[in-house]
Amino acid sequence: MIQSLATQHPLRALCAVLKVPRSGYYQWRRQGPSPHAQANQKLLEQIREAFAQSRQTYGSPRITRQLRRQQTRCSENRVARLMRDDHLQAKSKRPFRPRTTQSQHGYGTAPNRLKEQAPLTRVNQTWVADITYIHTQGGWVYLAGVMDLFSRKIVGWSLGYSLQTPLVKEALQQALALRRPAAGLLHHSDRGIQYASSAFQALLHSKKMIPSMSAAGHCYDNANMESFWSTLKTELVHRQTFTDLPQARSALFEYIEVFYNRQRLHSALGYKSPVDFEQQ
Repeated sequence: MIQSLATQHPLRALCAVLKVPRSGYYQWRRQGPSPHAQANQKLLEQIREAFAQSRQTYGSPRITRQLRRQQTRCSENRVARLMRDDHLQAKSKRPFRPRTTQSQHGYGTAPNRLKEQAPLTRVNQTWVADITYIHTQGGWVYLAGVMDLFSRKIVGWSLGYSLQTPLVKEALQQALALRRPAAGLLHHSDRGIQYASSAFQALLHSKKMIPSMSAAGHCYDNANMESFWSTLKTELVHRQTFTDLPQARSALFEYIEVFYNRQRLHSALGYKSPVDFEQQ
């Protein structure tokens, strides 16, 4: 404190107010920072780098695990204290409020088979799908996503101006082309008209996929996709303004394919990224 104020006030007055001998202050200046202070400064530099690499989205738990992966010994409490002192704070998620899907249509619906499924042991056993909306200066655009529930990896997604059936078909077709799953994969969604439509159900049937749908008004049945939307909006969408759909698509590609699937540490996966979790 004395050192930071010495350019604004006489040293004699500062030492008198703080009851510190001037000789003690000069001795401290000659000695420099203690080994503990130097270690904290080195760790803080690593924390800042990890925080920047996470796009300022990691709190102390994920920062701690990221540093440990880099062979840096540290405790979560120490990391939390240093982040707090340095004003490094990840933006928290907004509370999840389930939205009701419009399920009043003339198509049939599938039962909720997701609840009956045994614990997952590998990829391509269960995919979950949903739609969300994103604001641009040119108007609303709609994002359909498909997630492999085993690894939380986004295996297919599509962005468009309309939330009709072609949007969800394109996301699923992308996932099918990427993963080429065997017959019997469970596909879970809400009861929206896009997923219940004849065209979408025909695609599921042609690929020998088993349809599953949440009960009407039970958005928590698809909690993992809802959680992904919340993460996406907190870490990307709410941080910037998109001019139009092409700009939004470019940003979404970089976030989903580069950061979320390959780099972002997921607590549900033992603090691994989806790609690392599938490989290990």
